[in-house]
Amino acid sequence: MSLQLTGIHHLTAITANAPGNLRFYTGTLGLRLVKKTVNQDDTSAYHLFYADAEATPGTDITFFDWPVGRERRGTNSIVRTSLRVASPESLAWWKDRLAGEAVATGEIGDIGGYPSLDFEDPEGQRLRLVSDGGKGDSHPWSQSPVPVEHQIRGLGPIIISVPDITNTEAVLTRVMNMRKARDYASPDGEGLVHVFEMGAGGPAAELHVAVQPGLAPARQGAGAVHHVAFRAPDQETLHQWTARLAEFRLPSSGEVERYYFRSLYFREPNGILFEIATDGPGFTADEPLETLGERLALPPFLEPNRAAIEAGLKPLA
Repeated sequence: MSLQLTGIHHLTAITANAPGNLRFYTGTLGLRLVKKTVNQDDTSAYHLFYADAEATPGTDITFFDWPVGRERRGTNSIVRTSLRVASPESLAWWKDRLAGEAVATGEIGDIGGYPSLDFEDPEGQRLRLVSDGGKGDSHPWSQSPVPVEHQIRGLGPIIISVPDITNTEAVLTRVMNMRKARDYASPDGEGLVHVFEMGAGGPAAELHVAVQPGLAPARQGAGAVHHVAFRAPDQETLHQWTARLAEFRLPSSGEVERYYFRSLYFREPNGILFEIATDGPGFTADEPLETLGERLALPPFLEPNRAAIEAGLKPLA
């Protein structure tokens, strides 16, 4: 069997308002803050991870807190992040909840094969709730303000925009071993969206590629996505991916130790940053499951600088 990615691992976006971000993703969306740490390459910035109760790989949406202006939307970028819920009935519940929180939404409808509901966070981060039919495991969080049956179950399809799919498709299929599954008309009227699946497929293991040559290139800022990460089961598999990228002469970061997982970064041909990340060791490497996210967690190589790092961070409340 060829080397396979098993799904979406996490997605990392940008906020310029960490306290507001924390309120929205834990309060309005009911996710659990499972890791409060810093950007390992810029320790002046928080790195906040929101996920399910057990911080399961494939459930976390994460944010760098940077003092930047708003994103300029466009192509050559990740344009929307899907979050899975269990049923169309949950979508109706969420439409009412978001309206009650003064969050504008689209209408519930079929997008790319799934019942879906589009909305944005307060900084313009584009999000989509999709029904996955309740298939697969879920780990509801007992302290979430959202009832168990309506809680977000994890990440769904990630949508990227490119002006030309030719080289991107070659990397997705020939290098990353994804399979072309189907296509559909973009809901915003801007061209076709092509669906690529990995592993067992399904909404937790799909990348949707919108071809939008009429758009100018995006410029990252608050409300933008920084990168998307795909799942590798373990470090041995990541070594194989490192060798595979080298075989295809695709430039990469080399393997990077992130402590909670090990990572490999590279850019697809239109410049969008991809990561392959291991499922383990996970967020309980330095905190008990029961108290995840309650204190500032630092990987061992940053721990000697804790006092200086804490002094440079803004309060989250």
